[in-house]
Amino acid sequence: MAELDNLEIYRRYDPDGMAGHLHGLPVQCRQAWEKASKFALPPDFKDIDKVVICGMGGSAIGGDLLRSLTFELSKPLVFVNRGYDLPAFVDSKTLVITSSYSGNTEETLSTFTQTLATRCKKLVITTGGKLGNLAQEKNVPIFTIDYRGQPRAALGYSFIPLIALLCKTGFLENKSSEIEEMARTLEALLHNVAENVATPLNPAKQLAGKLFGKLVVIYGAGILSTVAQRWKGQCNENSKTWAFYETFSELNHNAVVGYEFPKEVASKVFVLMLRCPSLHPRILSRYQITSEILEKVEVGHEIVDSQGKEHLTQMMSLVFLGDWVSYYLAILNHTDPTPVKTIDYLKKRLSDTDTQ
Repeated sequence: MAELDNLEIYRRYDPDGMAGHLHGLPVQCRQAWEKASKFALPPDFKDIDKVVICGMGGSAIGGDLLRSLTFELSKPLVFVNRGYDLPAFVDSKTLVITSSYSGNTEETLSTFTQTLATRCKKLVITTGGKLGNLAQEKNVPIFTIDYRGQPRAALGYSFIPLIALLCKTGFLENKSSEIEEMARTLEALLHNVAENVATPLNPAKQLAGKLFGKLVVIYGAGILSTVAQRWKGQCNENSKTWAFYETFSELNHNAVVGYEFPKEVASKVFVLMLRCPSLHPRILSRYQITSEILEKVEVGHEIVDSQGKEHLTQMMSLVFLGDWVSYYLAILNHTDPTPVKTIDYLKKRLSDTDTQ
């Protein structure tokens, strides 16, 4: 894929500068952590046993990552709500965090409006919009996102403040050192995956080349289940390509049987298996055995390993790599990674139905 080593191609297909957002993720994470660490929470936020994060798309993925990161905690229980309606279990012991980058996501606005009729604790994360205005009117605390870009490019602000919040409420120990380790790891990884690194030395470009022209399937497990979901979404939005994700060990109870037919699909699919050393030993064995099964049915595949010792670093190192892979795949597809015209069309059509 020598095309990716021609720097002129990025000026042609990335006029809005998505690459700049990718370069800036380590700094964004540090800035989000610093701002969230200084954010004052109401005292009663410590009196919770559940956290519900309401959002869609890039604004919800931070909640999914938090849920994966805190899976071993007994309290609080972390739920991610994608939809128009608030879960029925929300009560005075529930903190509902409404996250919408634009502040205008209709599903999220619907759930926030419903929180106003409950006794739950409330927090809003947004740049403004209708959600910001309504939260201000109702005296709901607002954590303002200072970053400007596509919602999926503001992951640091949709994820890192959630970690800070659980630290402030006493459910997590201070994570400053882990945040710094993660940011340093991303900075080191950037030296291997940036545009000016030639393909033979660039794992992100190499993976993009393998995915080019293929239906992309991403496998994850444990703390990487949400990371696989992030890869899927980034391939959809950045690369404008078909992509799906599944999780171990569930996929070993059904998906592996479906590799056989239709046989002509085998050459059109590429499976990426995201792996980290902290996964259950039996899950790690399943990666190897699944690779053997894919080999037998002649489906292209590769295991992609994380970096770092801490869970947060393992998760974010693979998130960062996946963002770059999806970016390079967009360039190979000769498409601008920034706009999401189909989503814009869908929103307009929905808006049109409101006026009919």
